[in-house]
Order: sequence, then C-alpha cells, then structure tokens
Amino acid sequence: MTEPDTKRVTDEEALLLHSSGRPGKLEIAPTKPLTTQRDLSLAYSPGVAVPCLRIAEDPSTAYDYTAKGNIVAVISNGTAVLGLGDLGALASKPVMEGKAVLFKRFADVDGIDLEVDTKNVDEFVNCVRFLGPSFGGINLEDIKAPDCFIIEERLRELLDIPVFHDDQHGTAIIAAAGLINACDITGRNLKDVTMVVNGAGAAGIACAELFTTMGVPRENIILCDTKGVVYRGRTDGMNQWKSSFAVETDKRTLQEAVAGSDVFVGLSAKGAMTPEMVKSMAAKPIIFALANPDPEITPEEVKAVRSDAIVATGRSDYPNQVNNVLGFPYLFRGALDVRATTINEAMKVAAAKALAALAREDVPDEVDAAYSGRRLRYGPEYIIPVPFDPRLIVTVPAAVAQAAMETGVARKPIVDLAGYRNSLRTRLDPTADSLQLILEKVKANPRRVVFAEGEEERTIRAALAFRAAGFGTPVLIGREAVIKEQLAAMGQSAVSLEIHNARVSDANRRYSDYLYRRMQRKGALLRDCQRMVNQDRNVFAALMVAQGDAHAMVTGLTRTFGVAFEEIRRVIDAKANEPVFGLHVFLTRNRTVLIADTTVHVRPNGQTLADIAIGAAAKARQMGHEPRVALLSFSNFGQHPHPHTDPLREAISILDSRRVDFEYDGEMSADVALDYQLMKRVYPFCRLSGPANVLIMPGLHSANITAKLLNKMAGGQMIGPLLIGLDKPAQIVTMGASVNDLVTAAALAAHDSLPW
Repeated sequence: MTEPDTKRVTDEEALLLHSSGRPGKLEIAPTKPLTTQRDLSLAYSPGVAVPCLRIAEDPSTAYDYTAKGNIVAVISNGTAVLGLGDLGALASKPVMEGKAVLFKRFADVDGIDLEVDTKNVDEFVNCVRFLGPSFGGINLEDIKAPDCFIIEERLRELLDIPVFHDDQHGTAIIAAAGLINACDITGRNLKDVTMVVNGAGAAGIACAELFTTMGVPRENIILCDTKGVVYRGRTDGMNQWKSSFAVETDKRTLQEAVAGSDVFVGLSAKGAMTPEMVKSMAAKPIIFALANPDPEITPEEVKAVRSDAIVATGRSDYPNQVNNVLGFPYLFRGALDVRATTINEAMKVAAAKALAALAREDVPDEVDAAYSGRRLRYGPEYIIPVPFDPRLIVTVPAAVAQAAMETGVARKPIVDLAGYRNSLRTRLDPTADSLQLILEKVKANPRRVVFAEGEEERTIRAALAFRAAGFGTPVLIGREAVIKEQLAAMGQSAVSLEIHNARVSDANRRYSDYLYRRMQRKGALLRDCQRMVNQDRNVFAALMVAQGDAHAMVTGLTRTFGVAFEEIRRVIDAKANEPVFGLHVFLTRNRTVLIADTTVHVRPNGQTLADIAIGAAAKARQMGHEPRVALLSFSNFGQHPHPHTDPLREAISILDSRRVDFEYDGEMSADVALDYQLMKRVYPFCRLSGPANVLIMPGLHSANITAKLLNKMAGGQMIGPLLIGLDKPAQIVTMGASVNDLVTAAALAAHDSLPW
C-alpha cells in the first residue's frame, strides 16, 4: 500500500518563502492617512492626547479609539513547538507569525505574535498579565503540558479579556463537531457512547473535558497515556488533570481499553492504533486518529478491516480533517465582536454545534466543485466542513457571539443579529477563498501541464512544486542533460521528471504537419513549420496542448509577453465569438479589482471593449464577486468629448443592447469608479450600486502601465496577467515571475482545462 506524501514542500522552498523580500510573514500598516503635517497632528501630537484623556476617564472607550478590539496576541514560550518539542521562544516565532496570518486570513483579526523567553510559569503569567491592556484577546500556543493548563487558568482569572489555548480547545471544538455528526450518522447518543482518548497532553485532556460538557459521561471515557490506562489508584506519571479522568477499571493497556468501545480519539503518535484494535471495537466504530503529520492509523488501514467505520484525521489529503483553522479564527471573531470577557464552555459548545450543523447543510456549488474528487454530502466521509467553505465566517462567529450574550460575558451585546451576519459576509474579500477552491478542484482533477521553458531553474522548481502540491504531472520542454544537470545542482538528482526535447521528439512529424496545415496560407513553408517545432519551445508546448498530449501550458520567463503570445497564437485559436484578452487581478485589504485588457489589444474598438467587459465580468463571478464594471477614461459621462472616448460610449450602447446580467457604466475616471461616495455625490445617475471591481481600460498603454504600477507600488498582491479567451489553456507569466507565480499560473491553466 502506497502511503500519501506527507511533505508537500521542500525545506529550501519553506526557507525561501520566509526569507524572500521582507523577511517573515507580517507587517504593520496604518489605517489612517499620514501624509500631511495635519494628519500627523491629528494622529499623534497634539491630537492623540484627546483619546488618551477619554480612555483615562472611561477605559471601555479604548475599544472605540484604538485597535484593541480587533487585536489578539499570539503568545508562546516555545516549549512544545508543533511536533518538534522544546525549541525555545525564538524558534517558535515562525509558527506564531503563521498563526497571526491565519487569524487575518480567515477572520480579519489582527494577530500580534509575542515570544516569551521563560519556562517559569510565574514569570510567563506575569509577563502576559501586564501586557493584557494592549489586546482584545490572548491566544496561547505551543506551551508544554501541564504548564499550559496552569498558565491558561491563572491568566483567565487575572484578565478581563478572552484567554484561549488553541492546542487544547481548538482541537477539542473541531473534534466535538465531528463527534456530534459521527454519533448522529451511527445512531448513537452522546450520553451512551463509550470512548477511549489516547494522549493525555493538552489536546487530549481538553477534548475529554469538552466531550463531557457536551454530554458524554466522565465514567464512559478511558484516558490513556504512554504508560497505559489512567485508572484510579495509579501514581506513576500522574497530575491533577489526568486524575480527574481516572476511572475504576481493571484495564491497563490501550489494547484492552479499546476492545468494545464505540469511539477512539487519538492525540498521540503514528502507529499507536493497530488494525487488530480496530477489529475489537464495537459496531460502526468512530475513529479520530489526529496525530500529525501521521495519524495513529490511516483510513486505508481502518477500511481494510472495518468497512463500517467513520474515520477522521488531522490530514488534508483524507476526508474529515480535524483542522484547528475551522475554529480559533471564528471563535475569536465572535468573542471580539461582543467584547467578551472570556471564552467559556458555552461558547466552545456553540462553535462545535455550529460546525456540526454546517456540515449537514447543502454544500455550495463552488465548494463542491473544488472538492469534486469526493462527494461533499453529509455522511461518513463528510462530518466536518472543509476549511475554505465561505460560510464559516458567518456561521461560527454568530453562534459564538450569541452564546456569549446568553451567558452574560458580552460587554457589547449585538442587537441586530441579522445585520451582524451581513457584516460578517462582507468582512473578507472572497477572492482568496475562490482561488483556493480553484486550486482544490485542480487537486481533485490532476492535469498534465507543459512548462515550456524547462531548462530554467525557476521552471524546474515550479514543476517540482506543482507536482508536490498534487496539481498533476509537470512536463518540461528542454534538453534532458541540461535539466538533469540543473536538478543535480539543486540537490534533486534522484528526482524524475517528464522531459521532452523538441528537436528529437517522436511527435515532430505529427506536430509539423498540424502546424503546416494552419500556416500554409500564411506564408509558411513546411520546412519553416518544422524549424519552429524543432527550435521554438513555446510552439512545441502549444502543439502538445492542441494535439491533446497535455491539458495546458505555461511560459513567459525568457520571452516578452508579446513574443510568447504570438508564438502560442500560431497554434491555438481564440474561442468562437470571444476576444482574447489579458486580465490582472489586484488584491488589497478587503478589496479586489480586476483590470482588463492589460496585454493584448492596443486600441480596442467599442465592440471589443464590450466583449472584454463581458469576459471580465464572468471571471469576476468565478472568483466570488458580483461584478460592477466601469469603463474607464479621463472623462466622466461625456464631460470632455474626444475621439478616444467614442469607443467607450459605443461599448456602453452595445452592452445596453445585449441586456447583460451585470452592472456596468461609463465612461468614467478611475477616482469616480473606485470612490462610491464621490460617485453618488457628483454623478447620482450612475448605474453602479457600489465601487467598481472590474475596470475596463480604454487601451493597452493605460492598462499595462496601471497594472505594473500597482504591482510595484501599491502594496497589494497582483495575480496575472491571466490570458482569457483561448480555445486551449495557456498562461504567460512575466519575465520576473517567481516560482510561486509560475505554480499559480500553471494551476490556473490546469483549471481552465477542466470541463464545466
């Protein structure tokens, strides 16, 4: 049996990501303008004195005048970093930064990482307690047991803000959600199940505690650690937290404890559970093997001996992933929004029940499509929502906030819950989720993608990353000896990649004949076509795609866009009745803007502009946005009539006649298009119901310059150019593209090849 690859990225790739550009994964950005002396006077001296005095009079106003209410401190001393053990405070920093990034990515919570360099519990508690006024909440992370229990308990007593140890409670909440649904599917009641929890560390104890809160009798849980069953009277390796789960039993080993039990929850180590133990469990056993990166037992091993089992792991490549990212961002979002003084058991239960209920609902089309390799329908292989379900940001925080209000720990109760849900829906930009869903769909339907510039080091690295990510099979075009030499220099000499040398390929004759049929009336001789096939890797790659030998291609590192585009177009046509155009996607904080056409049409006429608007609007919808299209110019609605604005007005007329199903208007200037208040104040007749998110540029000069300026100066993230409208999928990156850019372009090209 082949085990799944547990290492999707190389050590070098991980180090490169953390060190490239600005080191690390975080920066601080101001939320107010600081351009003029007046700005500085308001934000700092003397203006800052006013909110200081207000807060001194009424401390609760700190939430009104500072960022306190949206900041969570992510704090560790590095004594239990991931599964690596005691690495120390400084070595835990990459993990803490990563946790802060997840807070922002999934719930728009600002996380600040703090690494406390002490193993002394008293020192740690004092450090954090005196920093408490800075934050709206405290997320403890990677602290060894039993210290983590003591630290959390004492800080909860000392501070009036939520304190939450995610290694304990995050895992417990997600596991509890899965347990609710697994019991429902197998016809069990929580108050009747018998359970074994293997692993008596932070996560194991927390899971057992939350399960009892939700109704599992404490006497029905047998806790095991490395020394065996935790039973009454045992003294070896005990502490007060283990003792609370000590039971009267003559069972002493995990094997004895598991026999006849309904549920196994593993938070221990690879191989702790055996097929023989699985066989000994009750009918329809529930097995949560949550050790990472390798579970106590794999789902394949379970299914080999018990077809009636429900299995969950901590792994993303198996169904039913117990992933903490389903919990902690949303738990804090709800707690912060009601200014909760703590995160209590009721709030954890509410989060677990909300997750369980969400898994029973009909799955949105875009989520279902992304995970089409398996059926996302409530049942044995779907008991927990998937991490990129866009409904999580609404469902879980609302449930947590409601529980906080009902239990009296909310200092700012929400009156309009429906309005709160709507605000949560708009809190995050949908682009990141939609891109991830696209990538998940490619993983579920792996493709063969040709990397045309196969001898380039960045291309080789991208091909390896593409394969490691599970997107499919990369095909490199180049000389085998050169590519193998590059692999050896990279320390990857043992790696095997599919390589095609255009000059000696067996497909040359077939490709040359195909190209000649296309180009014989465009001035090309057969030998011209043969030379192109032999010598031009972009032509060869495009022919592989056109002839069905690959699904898609990517290029661009060694040729300008115009040259690469011309070479591809010799082989691949445009889709019928559609223009080919380039689209850049610019992502900034809480906003995504699509810009077209940035690569192809120098001076488009009205018909082409209308077609581009329709194509760009369709791509916006695919990325999770309701398109609001602005056709841009230097003029607003005929303010400065000029021959250059005529095509824009013509495009509006064409869109009117086609009765398209999206908002559009123009011609208008960029500031009007993006500033909705300005738009409504000066041009109240404008048809757009909000700021434009699709910008149709009047010509290639303005489009290309705008995209490149934003990419280099605006501080957001740029994706593209995306090539839209070709009959066969191909993407062209910029010559300065990174390995990640190449992998993303290849995955997007692969996605374009999938049937709709």
